[in-house]
Amino acid sequence: MRELDAVLQSFAESSLGTLGGADLTRFERILDLPDPQLFAYLTGRSAPADPDIARLIERIRSGHRPCA
Repeated sequence: MRELDAVLQSFAESSLGTLGGADLTRFERILDLPDPQLFAYLTGRSAPADPDIARLIERIRSGHRPCA
């Protein structure tokens, strides 16, 4: 999905350098999720069971500002 690519690319460009090793691993796990599941997480329609993944998803969501 292009929308997911845009959100994840924006996050990677702005924040990837600030992630520690564990969060980098979590980010890689997020990238491996099926698009529909990742879309649901990023839109708040569902939440990951793993609290660390949920925290990183929220960080990605809070850093994304939709275009007007």
